[in-house]
Amino acid sequence: MSSSAASIAVTVVGGPTALLEWAGLRLLLDPTFDEPQRYGPDDDDLEKTDGPAVAVDELGRIDAALVSHHHHEDNLDHQGRNLALTLPLVVTTPAGAEDLGTRGGTARVIGLADDEGIALDDALMVGTVVASLAPAGARLHALPAQHGPAEWAERLGPVCGFLLTAPGHPTVYVSGDNSEVSVVETIVARYGTVDAAVLFAGAARVPAIDAALTLTAADARAAALVLSARRVVGLHVDQWTHFSEGRDALEREFAGLESPAGGALLAATPLGARTEITL
Repeated sequence: MSSSAASIAVTVVGGPTALLEWAGLRLLLDPTFDEPQRYGPDDDDLEKTDGPAVAVDELGRIDAALVSHHHHEDNLDHQGRNLALTLPLVVTTPAGAEDLGTRGGTARVIGLADDEGIALDDALMVGTVVASLAPAGARLHALPAQHGPAEWAERLGPVCGFLLTAPGHPTVYVSGDNSEVSVVETIVARYGTVDAAVLFAGAARVPAIDAALTLTAADARAAALVLSARRVVGLHVDQWTHFSEGRDALEREFAGLESPAGGALLAATPLGARTEITL
């Protein structure tokens, strides 16, 4: 889709968390709403330095949560999990769905394998709330993601990205905690280019692994160009000590890159502010 009138809206909560308004749906990405604290008893424990930039009750209606993975607190923390389980729909990995399905709550929880998709307008699949809001033909695909070096995959656990498509609406890619441009290349080969790319950057690192576990700023730039994205939203660059690159690194890397829709390729998305993004 290339219409200059097309748009999405994003409200960045912090870390990987944002409310994405797309095609009449309000989708929460990787919910994290805890206050600052430290998680974990070992050398790879995670520390959150700031609370959410916007409170849950200020976000308004939330139709579904898209959870790239359930087992790291920087992508799904305690309050984020509690919230997700009250929503009409949660979509995550099969392992995530198995775990979340044991925790109670009222949410319909769906686990999708890599390259598996669901029809968002199918009430039998996603429930009447989401189906009544989704446009005809809207689909959500789970996409492959590699969370750091392949040899650490078992320890780091399963992760996915997402692709949103609907006739007459922008195509949106959400990377999840993917660290590899080569994975993005395989996605483009299978699904084609996108209008908007929501990229989890920050070059996350832990002491035990000598490699970035999410996209570096340079790799985010490369991924955006592979995707031929008309606009990029950068997430996963703040609020956690193991993010080795911040928003400033992303801005430096994207400096000078223009969008076919006009203006900078990397959207300015201030924390806590609803930002409409033209595509």
